Amino acid sequence: MTAFYWVMGLLIVGTFAPSVFYLLLYAATGEDGCARRARALWNFSRVLTGLGVNILIWGHVVAGLWQIWFR
Repeated sequence: MTAFYWVMGLLIVGTFAPSVFYLLLYAATGEDGCARRARALWNFSRVLTGLGVNILIWGHVVAGLWQIWFR
C-alpha cells in the first residue's frame, strides 16, 4: 500500500499545484484560458482524491474480509 500512497500523492499534488499556479495566473492576468485550465486541473485533482480514498477504504475492507475468511 505504500507504493499506492506515493503514486496517488504524486498524482494529486501533480494536478493540484498547477491548478493553484493557473489560478494565480488568472488572478494576475484575467486570462480566460488560465481559469479554464485551473478549473480542469482542480476537477481532475478532486477526482483523483476521491478515487484514492475510495480504493483506500475498499482495499481495507477486502483485506479485512480476507483475513476473517481465510486466516
